[in-house]
Amino acid sequence: MKNRLKEKLLNGEKVFGTFHGIGNASLVEIIGYTGFNFVLLDTEHGPYDVVAAQEYIRAAKVAKVTPLVRVKDSQRNSLLKMLDVGACGVIIPNVKTKAEVEAIILDSKYAPIGKRGFGPNSGNSFLTGEFSGKNLNQIFEIHNDETLVIPQCETKECLDQIEEIVALKGVDGIFVGPYDLSVALGCLGETNSPLLIKAMERVIDACKRQEKFSFIYCQTLEEVKQRIDMGYNAITYSMDSLIFVEACEKMLKTMRGFTRNRERE
Repeated sequence: MKNRLKEKLLNGEKVFGTFHGIGNASLVEIIGYTGFNFVLLDTEHGPYDVVAAQEYIRAAKVAKVTPLVRVKDSQRNSLLKMLDVGACGVIIPNVKTKAEVEAIILDSKYAPIGKRGFGPNSGNSFLTGEFSGKNLNQIFEIHNDETLVIPQCETKECLDQIEEIVALKGVDGIFVGPYDLSVALGCLGETNSPLLIKAMERVIDACKRQEKFSFIYCQTLEEVKQRIDMGYNAITYSMDSLIFVEACEKMLKTMRGFTRNRERE
């Protein structure tokens, strides 16, 4: 279960992904074929849950794009089920405290780091292939190394404890949700607010000190360039529904332009 995304990050490469919210395995597959490094399956805001997510994870792996899942909450069942169906990492929304993240680690990592429950499932290929004949210690070590646990910094409480949270063993990185974080900081949607920029830089600094990965959401290509320049490792650009809307609007504008040009001739 080699995590190609983690491998690229460890090599110092910038990686790019997008949110999948619509809920369609073929679309996830297409996202992979376009060359994105990861697809972030959104079960927090998306209309689907575990059974559907399993199909999308399989589709991602067919297209060789790393599937991450933003779980709906930090409860044990929400984490365990997505990891069991093969997610290569989990993004956990609405995190507030170090204690909450410690509980997330216990539920998401196997011993000796955590206390994740074990069973044959899609995540370990039902104990076939590379897992065949391995003992639990070996299986646990592989999963702990290759599975990413990434709390989302989108609350003031999380930001206030970010250095302590990032330092925890079992936290592989931080995902910044700039829009919700802007709301929490009182600068609603102002992605270039000095207050928000300072918060983003604080997260980057904390991640660099602990050699952890930094993820961030970007709504525009201008934001993508800004966040790369700030030093973020992983960029999640927009989401499938918004990309489709943008493509359709651009295409229709062009086609209607052909009509107007013809009318003037």
